[in-house]
Amino acid sequence: MPELPEVQAHAERLTEQFRGHVLEKFVPFNFTALKTAVPRPDEAYGLPLLEVGRRGKYLLLRFEPVVFVVHLMQGGRLLVDDKLALKPRNGQARFLFTDTPALLLTEAGKERRAGVWCVAADALDGPPMHRLGPDALELSDEQLAARFAEHNMRVHGFLRDQHTIAGLGRMLANEVCHRAKVSPFAMTGKLGADGAHAVREAIHACVADGLAYERTRTDMSSSADRPGAVHGRAGEACPVCGDTIRSVSYSGYTVAYCPTCQTGGKVLADNTTSKFLR
Repeated sequence: MPELPEVQAHAERLTEQFRGHVLEKFVPFNFTALKTAVPRPDEAYGLPLLEVGRRGKYLLLRFEPVVFVVHLMQGGRLLVDDKLALKPRNGQARFLFTDTPALLLTEAGKERRAGVWCVAADALDGPPMHRLGPDALELSDEQLAARFAEHNMRVHGFLRDQHTIAGLGRMLANEVCHRAKVSPFAMTGKLGADGAHAVREAIHACVADGLAYERTRTDMSSSADRPGAVHGRAGEACPVCGDTIRSVSYSGYTVAYCPTCQTGGKVLADNTTSKFLR
């Protein structure tokens, strides 16, 4: 699933290309693409796009009365569409503008979970974003420490949970833990102020690295494409200390870590019933 750097850089690209262009029509290709009934999309017809913003992993197409909230889920993309095929491959919905190419929401696979919410501009604190935690870049050391104390859980899970902190995902959770030199299985309630400071600094550094890479592209990458120190590199040498990067695999994701940098040299067994390090 796209993370903060991919979504933020893509929002910037779309703003540069589409800002000021007038929305002509929104066309869903199936009944699951538009998740809301009120307000209606046609309330934005004939009005210029103000910008494409971001909240967590959501893209926000802002018009004066309404905002189209787009979630790409695992296999979705919001693409510039100058072909206007009647039945575009993987097409979920299309935004038609005057005097410029359209925007096409696609989703690979069969789950069809990507979609669009049409939301009043003054109601963005409601669904679908009402349960999001604060944006990952907006927390101070003190605020992050308070959230750690409030949600005592493994730090890797904390970073991936959009209810506790918004915008990060599997790759950034791996990279942040490595940059902060904490075990991915450390309990947040035990990290304290120093741990919160290290994690916050690592979040900003890892997001900055991701954004620097994404801003060199003309399209949105997948997280697997984005360079990293440990994510997707199990069996390779840690770029910091040279130790072998290890991993613990689950059905839906893999935790990658460096024993020397993060776990005092200890190697975690690669199964879900291991006694995780604290």
